[in-house]
Amino acid sequence: MLKERILTALVLIPLVLWCIFGAATSIPFEAFAGAIVIVGAWEWTALMRWSNVAARAGFTAVVALSLVAMKVPELAFIKPSLYALSVGFWLVALRWVIAFPESAKLWARNVVLIPVGLILLIPAWAGLVDLYHASPWWLMYVFGLVWGADSGAYFAGRALGKHKLAPNVSPGKTIEGFVGGVLTTVILMVSVAVYRDLTAMRLVAFLGLSLLTVLASVLGDLLESMVKRQAGVKDSGNIFPGHGGALDRIDSLTAAAPIFALGWWLAGGF
Repeated sequence: MLKERILTALVLIPLVLWCIFGAATSIPFEAFAGAIVIVGAWEWTALMRWSNVAARAGFTAVVALSLVAMKVPELAFIKPSLYALSVGFWLVALRWVIAFPESAKLWARNVVLIPVGLILLIPAWAGLVDLYHASPWWLMYVFGLVWGADSGAYFAGRALGKHKLAPNVSPGKTIEGFVGGVLTTVILMVSVAVYRDLTAMRLVAFLGLSLLTVLASVLGDLLESMVKRQAGVKDSGNIFPGHGGALDRIDSLTAAAPIFALGWWLAGGF
């Protein structure tokens, strides 16, 4: 398993970095991110326990066509509304995660999970692309927040973890790990804020948005864990050997990307 994880990372990391920094246009990154999201849409239908291939393909096609629509200049005005819709959804999702498994009777049905899948995936892709166009370095900043929160939580949890964060959803996560992850990202937040030499008001806005993005990334991870637990599966798929499925790789970003993108839009950038 460890060998597979390392080999997969050795392939993916250079590819992602080339798409972000090495490509002459934005097309490679947009296509790569779109491919991950489209695979994630297919995996979402499995988490909904759909067995009909045509139905699964139909949902995946809706997501794919929505990504194409997001590239139409005349529809660009929709994006902030999508991000705001995503923020509203994550407030509801927080309640679902806290109340699981009792909350499953509210959301574990197609009439809810179909729109949830769309809200998870489409704004996430739009947010990633918008941040890329703002600057590849701002996109990497959001990646850094997500990876820092995840890595910090892993190591702090292993060293200090005693109290469960959400035992019914993800038994391996601890409060100590959560705090360690947040503290890890604070180092990145402060470093970037100092580098940008932000004024007092913008500094507060930047740090607040960054912290909210980190908290959202944790919630995104927990939401997918909750849905997988309800579906009775360990991973959303197996497209990435040793790492699971596409949703397993972007679960945190489904919350973090649209929330940071909305804050960026409201603030007019940092």
